[in-house]
Amino acid sequence: MKKIILSILAFSMLAVSCEDFIEKEQRGTQTLDNYFQTAQECENYTNELTQRLLLSKDWYTLLAPRLVNETATDDAWMGNTGQDNGAFRPGAQYVITPDNMGALNSLYTAHYYTIQSANIGLEKMAVSPITDTQKNQYMGESLFVRAYCYYELVNFFGAVPLYTKSLGTGDLKLQRSPATEVYAQIEADLKESAAKLEGIPVARNGRINKWAAYALLARVSLFQEKWAEAKQYSNKVITEGPYSLEENFLNIWNVNNHNGKESILEAQSSSVQNEALGSMLPTFSGARGEDKKNFPSNDAKDVIDGWGWCMPTSDLENAYLSENDEIRRRSTITKWGEAAYGDEVLNPTHKFSLNDNKSGRICRKYYIPIATRRALDKKDGHLPLNVPLIRLAEMYLTRAEASYHTSGDALADINIIRDRVDLDPKTGISGPTLLKQIYKERRLELAFEGLRLFDIRREKDPTTGKRVIETLMGPNGTFVKYNLSSTDPYETTNTKESQDKGINFDPSKHLLWPIPQIERDLSDGVITQNPNY
Repeated sequence: MKKIILSILAFSMLAVSCEDFIEKEQRGTQTLDNYFQTAQECENYTNELTQRLLLSKDWYTLLAPRLVNETATDDAWMGNTGQDNGAFRPGAQYVITPDNMGALNSLYTAHYYTIQSANIGLEKMAVSPITDTQKNQYMGESLFVRAYCYYELVNFFGAVPLYTKSLGTGDLKLQRSPATEVYAQIEADLKESAAKLEGIPVARNGRINKWAAYALLARVSLFQEKWAEAKQYSNKVITEGPYSLEENFLNIWNVNNHNGKESILEAQSSSVQNEALGSMLPTFSGARGEDKKNFPSNDAKDVIDGWGWCMPTSDLENAYLSENDEIRRRSTITKWGEAAYGDEVLNPTHKFSLNDNKSGRICRKYYIPIATRRALDKKDGHLPLNVPLIRLAEMYLTRAEASYHTSGDALADINIIRDRVDLDPKTGISGPTLLKQIYKERRLELAFEGLRLFDIRREKDPTTGKRVIETLMGPNGTFVKYNLSSTDPYETTNTKESQDKGINFDPSKHLLWPIPQIERDLSDGVITQNPNY
């Protein structure tokens, strides 16, 4: 084969072109020609696609790059100062090059595997001898998966190769499609997904449903500044969907509240002891250097050996403090020596290795309570923390921002979100002040839920017109200047991670990540590079 064949498709080609590789009948062997013959086979295939939205049981393929995205913002440090930071440093410190992307390289590859698999499934299920209802469900879910992959790809890399049919060995000269075309396909997939899932009952079992499609439509409409559509779809989910806000903010990430009433879609986990079905997120971002002597029980069963990546900044903590927002602060951040919020009796002074932690803080959303730890003989790979991908509060904040740009009561929506965490309503604000407050509420509400980098790249400072990330990062960025003059007792005493975080940001290129150089090389230059890399 010529070098033009993209490495991202090498694996999936084996599944795509049976006629290229299978020259005689293999009796008793399942192939694409004899699979998809039953509803169970179609469901199993679709379940695998859905799982790949997060791969929460795999630490590197998608989880690592998503955490790198967090560390490229004002919300998070790399955090772990005791180990090699090669997976995180290129993105987190804006020294990324096409040849040195750290963990960000793997998301590009993984999503194209999933897109190719979704294309295969959609083609085969369309002619499968199952009922129309079953086809609608599994094809509707698969369309959502494809749309979600492209949503992340276009926000990470901008223009990317776009295809909606399974590819064989002669179909691989894929150029990048403009971001507008990619977004158009995302929207088409989500609308078709919602239509196919229209009659499918909504169950709280982690399955994709029509409301997830409408909610992602609201998000991608917001990201494109399609204010009317963002308002339409977010309003539809709020007013017609079966969801309601959790009364207790901490309950959103509760290990005993999987797929709660606010959750529109979340990646599933399980603590089943004879299978590794748990999320790796609490391990990847758990406190590094816990010791049994720091727990009242003095029992090793209370300890999780966290890796300590993606730690909250004092700047994020200050944002909560500026609003007197104790509930969301303590639900998002635990500072060294403080009680773990909601777990005060069994973990009254959460301590860990400060020598290995840049900020002296950990993310409370990723925390596993002591009682749950004690119930597990196996922890690594068995931690039962579901990961919310889309939840109702985001829809209120989307509707608020869309209302600001069209017409509607943006204040009412942000005050609904504030009321849930016992904050006084905002009154009498409008114009740039109101828009900045909407941005701030998104930060406080959705911290560490995968949206901060995408938000600050797209949001525009209403007083300067610049992207918000340009006002935060770079030599003159407010976040960079804050850190360089900070007196925080934890961050400034552990300088093994540089205090000038974000100083290398360059707005002429860092609004997108580079296309991995290996993909360009394998395409003989058919795939072009993002500007200034």
